[in-house]
Amino acid sequence: MKTFFSTAPRGLEELLAAEFTSLGLEGVRVRRGGVEFGGELASGYRACLWSRLANRILLPLARFSAEDDDALYRGVQVIDWSSHLGPEHTLAVDFTGVRAAISHSRFAEQRVKDAVVDQIRESTGSRPSVDTEYPDLRINVHMMADAVTLAIDLSGDSLHRRGYRREGGPAPLKENLAAAMLIRADWPAIATAGGPFVDPMCGSGTLLIEAAWMAGDSAPGLLRTRFGFHGWRGHDDEAWKSLLDEALERQERGLAAIPPIIGYDQDEQAVAASASHLRRAGLAGRVIVEQRDIGQAAPPADARPGLVATNPPYGERLGENHELVPLYLRLGQSLKSRFGGWRAIVLNGAGCQIGLKPDKSWQLYNGAIECRLERFEVVADGEGKDHEPAKDLVNRLLKNQRQLKKWLARENIHCYRVYDADIPEYALAVDVYNTSDGRWLHVQEYAAPASIDPARAQSRLRAALSVLPETLATDPARMVFKVRQRQRGDSQYRRMGEQGQMLEVREGPCRLWVNLTDYLDTGLFLDHRPVRTWIGANARGKRFLNLFCYTGAATVHAALGGASATTSVDLSATYLEWTQKNLHLNQCNSPIHRLMRADCREWLGRCRERFDLIFLDPPSFSNSKRMDGDLDIQRDHAELIRSAAGLLHPDGLLIFSANRRSFKLDPALADELAIEDRSAWSIPKDFERNRRIHQCWFIRHRG
Repeated sequence: MKTFFSTAPRGLEELLAAEFTSLGLEGVRVRRGGVEFGGELASGYRACLWSRLANRILLPLARFSAEDDDALYRGVQVIDWSSHLGPEHTLAVDFTGVRAAISHSRFAEQRVKDAVVDQIRESTGSRPSVDTEYPDLRINVHMMADAVTLAIDLSGDSLHRRGYRREGGPAPLKENLAAAMLIRADWPAIATAGGPFVDPMCGSGTLLIEAAWMAGDSAPGLLRTRFGFHGWRGHDDEAWKSLLDEALERQERGLAAIPPIIGYDQDEQAVAASASHLRRAGLAGRVIVEQRDIGQAAPPADARPGLVATNPPYGERLGENHELVPLYLRLGQSLKSRFGGWRAIVLNGAGCQIGLKPDKSWQLYNGAIECRLERFEVVADGEGKDHEPAKDLVNRLLKNQRQLKKWLARENIHCYRVYDADIPEYALAVDVYNTSDGRWLHVQEYAAPASIDPARAQSRLRAALSVLPETLATDPARMVFKVRQRQRGDSQYRRMGEQGQMLEVREGPCRLWVNLTDYLDTGLFLDHRPVRTWIGANARGKRFLNLFCYTGAATVHAALGGASATTSVDLSATYLEWTQKNLHLNQCNSPIHRLMRADCREWLGRCRERFDLIFLDPPSFSNSKRMDGDLDIQRDHAELIRSAAGLLHPDGLLIFSANRRSFKLDPALADELAIEDRSAWSIPKDFERNRRIHQCWFIRHRG
């Protein structure tokens, strides 16, 4: 009778012990870091072939104390290694430690290797070589303080590598963790009763394959061509082949028992990877995979309730965190609207809530990522409700839409703010972008004050995001959510993601590109719409200068308004390229429209041209590495205004805008220039609820 030890992912030790008991293994006991069991060698083989949860199956050879590397060397040499390998074999050593007396793992591995090869060389005259990838014998050494356990690794490679995955897709779910999800959800019992299985975000298909193999009684090790015991001198090939024959017979019988299993993913490459993995797993034609958005995920026709299991993105597979909150809420909406009466289990690594209360949850780790495994009994929409979520917010949104409707139609406005923290409990700004690609929502959450209970704020946010798409007649997939915090330096211009999805919108006669996902701002400041419109209506025949031009929307208005020439200045190559794209979109490709990459302050100091109309809309603060020093709008605005006014023709106009709420115009400027406060006029109707969003002045030379 031998004693074996199986390592397990953190948090799954008890589940693994139950699995080993169900496999008929003896003496099963939970130990630190894994599970111990006993039996003949065939018991270790059975665990290698059938365990869906284990990482490695180890056969301990010796336990001894070692206070230093010499003692470790001596302890290893006590074992007769000739019964395990010869000079013609290869070996590798893995060392792990907990408060180990030898803290350097590479050094400890080297000393163990030396002890083994020295013994074999002394007895045979030659020595085994080292192969860290595919050794004939993998030796596992674990050291706690000075206590050493030395074992043969019967698994070789980690058992979560089943053999069907070749394309290492982004952020894959480990196979044994997928199996743990299914066992926690009681999938074997659901499958036995004929219940179907759906993964609405199937990625590369791991959950689909594990669910099918579990339902079809297929051993998870059958596809593996090699285990750690295959090159070991103590291997019992007859016992192994007997286990293989049994597993193949069970697999053949079990295929007919697999219930309907469907996977969906919006990503074409993920669907292709799933299909490829299903073929390798012998499940082509038995598991369906389709390209669908989560909102179109649906159960099989006429199916009884079953299980939904999924591993939503938590950073690696999908942009930045601002995209995850609405995604998780859409998952909850899909479950409630289409999967009422089903059970669901979700591996939540993002900490986002889906709008359903789990009946049970467990802490798990997918690699180094801490996750919550959450199980739900799904109640269909309309069942068990005693109130409508965020009803006060819905009413306000509908009221605002009614009040804006005629004005939007009269002014031909396609992009506007429909809500701006009107109700303090819902601290959001909601902008509607009617694009050439359909309607989009750009939702920003203002950082809640420290006095607000975070749990209550999260609950309000979930409720708000859940009702926004339907209330504003928008596909939930086209709602972009961000957290708006106070910005310092050039942080408002930094990338938040890398999707690069540009959408075309209209503003008056202009066509403009916006990007709702990659930056905090979208490329179009909606509150400056009246100023841009005025520039377009008054630019004919004039030389126009756009300082801190951002994406050039004001330049496009001036160009289409008949400006004789335009000059746009910005330090950012990204935004100058964006400006050029906006000009080209409007067929303003003439060289009379110049783009200048420069620090505006430095450029103003050396420019000798004159302009009829200047738009000066600087950031509140900037400390770009490309600048000489930093820019603070309160400190530096007087110098900027004087420099810009110095480029005006005698009857020219400078439009100056400031976005800092606490900004105060230097009163000394009124002694030198004619200044007219146009702030009230410059605030459009959709921003009237937030009149402090910017200030605006028309500035001319006196006389």
